[in-house]
Amino acid sequence: MAKPKAPRRTLDSYTVKHINKTVKAGDCVLMRPSDPAKPSYVAKIERIEADGRGANVKVYVRWYYRPEESIGGRRQFHGSKEVFLSDHFDLQSADTIEGKCTVHSFKSYTKLDAVGNDDFFCRFEYKSSTGAFDPDRVAVYCKCEMPYNPDDLMVQCEGCNDWFHPACINMSAEEAKRLDHFYCENCSSEGQKKLQNSHTASRHLDTKIGRV
Repeated sequence: MAKPKAPRRTLDSYTVKHINKTVKAGDCVLMRPSDPAKPSYVAKIERIEADGRGANVKVYVRWYYRPEESIGGRRQFHGSKEVFLSDHFDLQSADTIEGKCTVHSFKSYTKLDAVGNDDFFCRFEYKSSTGAFDPDRVAVYCKCEMPYNPDDLMVQCEGCNDWFHPACINMSAEEAKRLDHFYCENCSSEGQKKLQNSHTASRHLDTKIGRV
């Protein structure tokens, strides 16, 4: 008669010996991909468990998807360090953890003085079965009406406070970097004459919203 399996127990933390880092529930980690040619997977640890002897340690994780791993693929406004918090959970060996990382909120990420290799940001939750995003609408900017990509240079109009890609306003990146002040076409002196009284009202319009 086979012996029943010993119950597994939950650990408060675990030190991953090959990287000499201690992880706990709530930490974000980089995990070894099945294909060595691919970048490390990004995951959030939900739980750490071991057998009765404290061995065979496994982590129950919630995966972050990179844009190219989503059903819609990578789009122009996705940042190079952007990930989506998915509804995909897995139990993985703790030995596949390659390091710790930080997944920032979108707002916190844009305020970083420097972005390290282990810095990521998340502004969407992602349903892996349907490809749906939450939220499914975000603020859009510029003439092209695209969501903000923190990797792209943009200039802000001092009149309407909208942001513009230099290429969308016939300007080079070098010219944009040299600007001390900028007014978009609608807010320029010529634009003010055309718009007259409507300009004052336009400055108080709600932020433009577009679907993801």
